Amino acid sequence: MIYTCTLNPSVDYIVEVDHFQIGELNRALSATTFPGGKGINVSRVLRRLGVPNTALGFIGGFTGAFIEHELQSENIQFDFVKVPEDTRINIKLKSGKETEINGKGPTISFDSQKEMLKKIQCLRPDDFLVLAGSIPSSLSVRFYEQIMDVAKKAQVKVIVDTSGPALKRLMNDQPFLMKPNHRELGELFDTVFHSKREAAIYGRRLVEWGVKHVIVSLAGEGAFFFDKETALFAEAPKGAVRNSVGAGDSMVAGFLAAYTSGKSVEESFAYSVASGSATAFSQDLCTKENVERLLGQVKIMRI
Repeated sequence: MIYTCTLNPSVDYIVEVDHFQIGELNRALSATTFPGGKGINVSRVLRRLGVPNTALGFIGGFTGAFIEHELQSENIQFDFVKVPEDTRINIKLKSGKETEINGKGPTISFDSQKEMLKKIQCLRPDDFLVLAGSIPSSLSVRFYEQIMDVAKKAQVKVIVDTSGPALKRLMNDQPFLMKPNHRELGELFDTVFHSKREAAIYGRRLVEWGVKHVIVSLAGEGAFFFDKETALFAEAPKGAVRNSVGAGDSMVAGFLAAYTSGKSVEESFAYSVASGSATAFSQDLCTKENVERLLGQVKIMRI
């Protein structure tokens, strides 16, 4: 079973306004509400790709109830830890440029943290656990490390898709997969990349440090894949980018969907890139039909 863990989920409220003006009354042209958070995005894409999974995380209040309702409607299993305060609301305002206002997450008590760790402790050696997204301010910056320690004792394969200090702390724990984008990879090594070749050098370094599989996304310029035996580059399909939210999460879901079905790492990497592109070219997260339509356009090269 694949489990996703979203420590700081959200309700994403996406509002489109024509010619937004600060300090004036603005009327929405459209408004859409989605369950949000990187791990929840991975769960939703996995389900669309036909892969059962279970979403973990902390939720509370009427916004948490909304997330549960929406996941139920998509036939996604969940096993959340309930907290007293409301799950946050993130506002994404589209008016020419996109502006984001991310809400403050709920307070997570020590007892709630222990409850989450107990759930991780119950996972089995053939399970996969996706740690995705930010850590709420009420949690220790080392909470992902606590989860990783418990997961390693349970022999669970851990996938890491976060950024900043949390990513830096986890890269030495030998996760099954890490998927930094080129900016996040540069932050890990306190540098800025000026070429694909530089990104490739540091992507390989993660494998040398014990990460089993590494995908480095370069947005529209493609992606790299590394493990001990393989180094690959993928040219991304061409298309009009309509959605900047969830493409990286879709890459994680695409790789896991293919890998757990018995595909090779090369096939899984191609499916990952197709999934990320399908989301980028859509208003919402990708569908299986769109992923498979783009799959033939993903060109894989050994490097």
